[in-house]
Amino acid sequence: MIIEDNVFVGPYAVIRADEVDEAGEMEPVIIMRDTNIQDGVVIHSRSGAAVIIGERTSIAHRSIVHGPCEVGDDVFIGFNSVVFRTSIGRGCVIRHNCVVDGLDLPKNFHVPPMSNIGPGFDLNCISQVLPEYSAFSESVVSANHALVHGYKKLANEL
Repeated sequence: MIIEDNVFVGPYAVIRADEVDEAGEMEPVIIMRDTNIQDGVVIHSRSGAAVIIGERTSIAHRSIVHGPCEVGDDVFIGFNSVVFRTSIGRGCVIRHNCVVDGLDLPKNFHVPPMSNIGPGFDLNCISQVLPEYSAFSESVVSANHALVHGYKKLANEL
């Protein structure tokens, strides 16, 4: 497991890379800098598959990111959402209670609340991310950076 600088991992989050593939190998879970993993999130690598979470990404409460999976930079994954067997492009916003399984999302897509996206889904019916959703995502990242700073200060790490 690799967790880069300035990453916030909330209470009750679970990050596991404990299964190997058929050859006995395992890819790491990588969480890049300035990202926040909020309360109750589960990140799990299935059968040794890679899980990569990009920079400045927010994964909201009780979401699941299950490998194989790659989540790009500046992505927001909303409450209770699940991403599995997919690549999520830079700048995507996945709202609450969504499932994205087995279909890659290009950059800057907005997935409406309670959407279920998988093989055969027509991505042409999904709009680009609206500016207000990008701004919200940036505010979440900023708020969680303040938490990282505060926790480090409490632990005398600054």
